[in-house]
This record gives sequence, C-alpha cells and structure tokens, in this order.
Amino acid sequence: MFLTEEEIRKLLLAAKQSKYGTRDHLMILMAFRHAFRVSELIDVRISDLDLEAGRIFVRRLKSSTSTTQPIPGDEIRAIRALLRLRGETSSPYLFLGERGPFTRQAVNYLVRQAGERANLGIRVHPHMLRHSTGFYLANRGCDTRLIQDYLGHVNINHTVRYTKTAAFRFEGLWK
Repeated sequence: MFLTEEEIRKLLLAAKQSKYGTRDHLMILMAFRHAFRVSELIDVRISDLDLEAGRIFVRRLKSSTSTTQPIPGDEIRAIRALLRLRGETSSPYLFLGERGPFTRQAVNYLVRQAGERANLGIRVHPHMLRHSTGFYLANRGCDTRLIQDYLGHVNINHTVRYTKTAAFRFEGLWK
C-alpha cells in the first residue's frame, strides 16, 4: 500500500493539527521524503543534519545502503522551527517525545492519528510512507537504479516493484 501525492499532502496538513504539529508534520515529511523506516526515523540525530549545505545523512538499517541526501528548503525551515521549539537539550536525537526519544510504537500511533484526521478512508501506517516514496519517484520518471540507491536497497529486486506499475514507461513508444 502507498499514498498518492494528494493523500500525502492531506496527511501532512492533518499532522500540523496535532498538539505537537510542528514535530509531527516534520516526522511525516521526513519519513516520506527520505523513505525512512520507522527505526531509521527515530534514530535521526542532529549531527546527521547539515542545514547550511542542505544535506542529511540517511543512516539505513537492515543491511541497506546509507546515503547523504539533499534537504529541500521547506524541510530545512521545518527542521529549524522544530529546533527552536525544542530548545536546548542534551539529547542527540532530532525527534523527542514528552518522555525522551521516540519509540516505534509512538510513531505508529502518531501516523495512524494523522491518517484518521486526514480522513483518507484507509488505515495509514509509517511504512506506507516509504513505499509512497518509491512510487512517487517511479511516477516522476526516475530510473530504477536511482530509486534503488535513494531507498538504500542492496538488491534491485526489492526496487523493481515501484517501476513495474509506472504507466509513464509506455508513453511515447509509438511516436
């Protein structure tokens, strides 16, 4: 299962409506933009960010390939807003809950709640954001190798599912 661009937009708007809207919006935005697994998302550290250069080190788990990825301007502004709200803390982690670093269960709950507020008609879970990234990139015409590297897949067989259903591949074949 994956979410369309419009569903992602609605989910992000709904995340802003929570008690911790700045943080929740950024968590969902980064999970989508960088195709984070939940365990990778909660492990993002402030030291992984280079806001001046607009880069993030994406530390992959499950024997996947870690990469450095660009951070678009709107995401940089959202990160800075979160850091301002958060204030000084000794925690190295970007995302903190009321009782310290986030747990996978807390992220699952946060994304499910945002999905319900967005009224998408489906039960949303965090891994859908990772799949949504793969399909988004495929539908934008990105080649399979780029998607493989971006998602951190070691084996390209895990990536081809995203490009297999991209209808754009057949456009202009008979011109």
